[in-house]
Amino acid sequence: MRKLIISGLTGAIFGLGIAISGMANPVKVLNFFDVAGSWDPSLIFVMGGALITTAIGYVLVFGARRKPVFDDDFHLPVNRTIDTRLIAGSATFGIGWGIAGFCPGGAIPALGFGGLDVIAFVGAMILGIALARALDGLRHKPAKAF
Repeated sequence: MRKLIISGLTGAIFGLGIAISGMANPVKVLNFFDVAGSWDPSLIFVMGGALITTAIGYVLVFGARRKPVFDDDFHLPVNRTIDTRLIAGSATFGIGWGIAGFCPGGAIPALGFGGLDVIAFVGAMILGIALARALDGLRHKPAKAF
């Protein structure tokens, strides 16, 4: 239960940061990509602030602790291979972000503001996740013997 509460609080703080920074507004994000028109560089500062905060957090947490406070182990990615799945997933993320102006992290807090565009995006995102999992399950399904 404590893990669920901490996760909820962390998500709420993240969502608040997204809302305060304006990154829940797809127009602000799309203007960042419009370098030849109404370019808005504020996303660089939001990302830079996030990277600095994360770097400090990593140093503090991993330098001082052998295991997390609310779990038995740190859950870090172990696969460091750059493969087709990683590149295709990254490209899909970037294309979706450039078209819609939402990334998954910004879309969830934006649901609180309402609007058909964010509802359509989150619906499509959930559908895409389900499709990717289904295709991945088919790919790893053992062949049946006759």
